[in-house]
Amino acid sequence: MDRRRFLATLFGAGSSEGSLPATKLARDAAFVASANAILPQRKAIAAGLEPYQGVWTKAEAAHLLRRTLFGHGKAELDRAVALGMTGTVDALLDLPAAPPDPPVVTSATETTIPVGSTWVDQPFVGERAYERSRNLQAWWMGLLLHQNLSIREKMTLFWQNHFATEWRVADDPHHLYRHLAKLRANCLGDFRKLVREVTLDPAMLRYLNGNTNTKSSPNENYGRELQELFTIGKGPEIAPGDYTNYTEDDVKAAARVLTGWRDVRDRADAEFRPAQHDVSDKAFSKAYGNVVVKGRSGADGVLEVDDLIELILAQNETALHICRKLYRFFVYYVIDADVEQNVIAPLAQLLVASSWNTKPVVDRLLRSAHFYHLANRGCSIKTPLDLVVGSLRMFGSTLPGSADLALRHQVWLTLQDQSASMQQELLSPPNVAGWPAYYQEPVYYQAWISSDTLPRRVQFTDRCMGAKGYQIGTWYLLADVIAMASAVSDPADLAVLVSELSDSVLPVPITEKQKTYLQGILLGGAPTYEWNKNWTAYLATPSDATKRSVVESRLRNLVKAMAAMAEFQLC
Repeated sequence: MDRRRFLATLFGAGSSEGSLPATKLARDAAFVASANAILPQRKAIAAGLEPYQGVWTKAEAAHLLRRTLFGHGKAELDRAVALGMTGTVDALLDLPAAPPDPPVVTSATETTIPVGSTWVDQPFVGERAYERSRNLQAWWMGLLLHQNLSIREKMTLFWQNHFATEWRVADDPHHLYRHLAKLRANCLGDFRKLVREVTLDPAMLRYLNGNTNTKSSPNENYGRELQELFTIGKGPEIAPGDYTNYTEDDVKAAARVLTGWRDVRDRADAEFRPAQHDVSDKAFSKAYGNVVVKGRSGADGVLEVDDLIELILAQNETALHICRKLYRFFVYYVIDADVEQNVIAPLAQLLVASSWNTKPVVDRLLRSAHFYHLANRGCSIKTPLDLVVGSLRMFGSTLPGSADLALRHQVWLTLQDQSASMQQELLSPPNVAGWPAYYQEPVYYQAWISSDTLPRRVQFTDRCMGAKGYQIGTWYLLADVIAMASAVSDPADLAVLVSELSDSVLPVPITEKQKTYLQGILLGGAPTYEWNKNWTAYLATPSDATKRSVVESRLRNLVKAMAAMAEFQLC
């Protein structure tokens, strides 16, 4: 697959110059012409899960950080280079022992709780549900913006997409906070435990109607998605409604196992009501070996949930399904026969052998020769969150501190809404399957790009490169382009500056023609020697506002042009 073909077509004939087709109609036509009609074929990758033994430079370190963090700043990249591959993966998977501080009230209109205090342990207040849910979104955005060298938030998003819920449907910020806390706490832990906790999670009970599932009126929603999306996967359809891995009768049986559960709003918890539970035996199909889950009465009815989960996890296809989703999230969406045999199958065996602990699986993948293969670098398209958060972190944009909680909340929420406008809203995948870019064959990652979202992406980075930056309230998100240039080995040398900056900003190498174009952007029509003269003069008297303004404006034009290139959209 030509990694850049899709985006280059959308950026028009002048993709090196970052020029988008002028009209929505032209962009729609370009999208249709370039999007996958079938899954792309790629050359076989001989590398498998054997440990990576190649060189460790900024390129390899940046690839690892792009896939495991929401972008990275210079400090994280320098640390990763110094630690080496082994040390960096160790650091990424060494999760913080304590959970992050909870979200706090930032508006004085919340009269029952003081500003700066959390609402998560306070009673549910219906008229505050919307405001607190939005506060929760802003809080999570803050965690992404201030992440350290840890995979925790990336894995939390993986599971929020996997066990998808939508905050407007769950309609309870307390439920949603606890749902997210469970995903975060178990993000590299026991998948068996996580499935059980999500199955009985009040947000999920609300979202998939588990709280209306009774013996007299079984609701099949969760029983279906538990199998189709969350665990074993469908497999090929063998008859209408019946799949290789489970049947419609299995959906009905699972629904009956799960009868009797309710969410409890006052405690943001769930409870089992034995009187509403179907105590009869539940027979599963040949796909599950005709196993019968023994019906239980009274308080023992809760044990049937464990029986159901153990039954599903006992099937070989379950571990394979989970490992395919991890692979598509962290590596690439095409899983051919070689990848299935050399990567997916051994990862699935490791998952089962590790008692369903996901950390060894992610660890093996991130240390593998396959992960660092050149074909797997820059082959993905940045998610909206990677674009928004990653750009700010890469550009060194300063964020507001805790001195003004309302302003900080405003900035976080505005950035969340920017990502949402590009089709990735925190706490709100568009449906129970998650965001289409992670599962919709054959388009996959290309789903992030449309005639509407592509201009929004470029407009966002353009705003960050403005003379004052991206204004949100009284705050300006200003890219620190001088710091970016100062990190270059010889910023006074135009060729070195453009080459090293493009290597750090773009995930794939660019051509000499593109570098020449970028040099012209920085020069703005001036002769080549002018840049050396301007930079040297600035270094001699960095406090001189005029000299600083000259180099800063030129650098802003340069980085703005890089961020508007098709290559910048790759990950």
